[in-house]
Amino acid sequence: MDNPTVSGSLRYRLGLTLIGGAAVLAVLLFFAVRSYAVQVAQQGQDNILVASVTSMLDAAAIRDNAVEVDIPYAAFSMLTTPADDRVFYAIFQDGTFLSGYRDLGYLGPDAGLENIFGFANVRGVLVRQVSASRTLIGANKRTEVQIVLAQTQDALSATLDQISRNAALLGVGFFALAAALSVWATAATMGQLDRLTTSVTRRGPQDLRPFKNSVPQEMAPLVQSLNSLMARLDQSLSQSEDFIAEAAHRVRTPLATVRSYAEATLQRVDKEENREAMRSMVKAIDESSRAAGQLLDHAMITFRADHLEREDINLVELVRDLVLRMTPIAEMKDLSLSVQGDGSVPYAGDAILLQNAVRNLVDNAMKYGPAESLIDITVRAEPHPHIMVIDRGPGFPSHEISTLTLRFKRGQNAENTIGSGLGLTIAKDVAFAHGGGIKLENTLKGGACVTLSLSS
Repeated sequence: MDNPTVSGSLRYRLGLTLIGGAAVLAVLLFFAVRSYAVQVAQQGQDNILVASVTSMLDAAAIRDNAVEVDIPYAAFSMLTTPADDRVFYAIFQDGTFLSGYRDLGYLGPDAGLENIFGFANVRGVLVRQVSASRTLIGANKRTEVQIVLAQTQDALSATLDQISRNAALLGVGFFALAAALSVWATAATMGQLDRLTTSVTRRGPQDLRPFKNSVPQEMAPLVQSLNSLMARLDQSLSQSEDFIAEAAHRVRTPLATVRSYAEATLQRVDKEENREAMRSMVKAIDESSRAAGQLLDHAMITFRADHLEREDINLVELVRDLVLRMTPIAEMKDLSLSVQGDGSVPYAGDAILLQNAVRNLVDNAMKYGPAESLIDITVRAEPHPHIMVIDRGPGFPSHEISTLTLRFKRGQNAENTIGSGLGLTIAKDVAFAHGGGIKLENTLKGGACVTLSLSS
């Protein structure tokens, strides 16, 4: 059987997609948390800078036509941080530098209408700065005072580093949880497909019932396609069974007719060489008839074995009925058939297959049993239902017993006996279909003994 081309694991692809998505979300979560933390932390520092510069502007006044700025202690105290960030300031009057650090430049007469934030480099250090201005009005004077206040960001950087580490841990935790959920979701999703696969695998080749178990909506088209395929296969198998039955009838009937004509002709032929030719023809017809019949029987058993049509039967009655129909053939060969064992052996099995198996065993016994001998057929229920057929023939070649149930395999002592090598194979297949087996052995007196065992 050709295996389908495999292009990777669906489970692996689904799991990889979910875990990859979780990794992307974890990275986005890290940057989102860090970005928000930066905004909040920066906003906090800016608010403090605004409060500080406002308090400094509030201390500005005009005295004696001169601008005085008495910087309050609280203006710098509120800028104190655990990292001891450095603070810089510059005071301008109408654009003229009055005091502080000249590195902080004047931003223009209109820059102080609102608080203006920005970054600057003061003496090789990156700082966050804010500028604010206030117009002072004296008795004979109007002037603008602008203060630029800046602070280093060592404490902010340390805080952001801590936040980044926490955000990274949060991202890793989120990824681990999302990966675990992805594995669980993959297993739960693929479990539905695994259960469908198991349900299909457990069925025999001939079990073509539609699947009726509930499945997810996405799997419904697949199940519908499977049910449609099995319906078509069931129809095809039914047609094949009908064909086999019809073929068996159409093959056996003409061969039987030809054989009758050949036997009738044999009676009217006088020359010995012609009689020998007719005998060879009859033998060839018998071999063809038997081979065709057993090939068709074997095909029929193959079709029925996996969906047995079990019914309650009595194995003793089944065997007695078969023996009754085979007795005329046995008498033509000067053989006697005897049924013994238990009075009744109830069993639930396929009557057609069981009769076919027993008929082949009895037919084999009649082929190898010597004239005026007895063939014993024993039916018992203990230790499990079984049928035993014993003849008085030469028995099985001891070194070939293990291979005689193979298809078309015949023993060395069967060279001059009509047969196809399928009789024991048919019996074995029927036994296996009923959960049993077949055992071949020789009796102490040299005859063959075949035991057909069935499951209890």
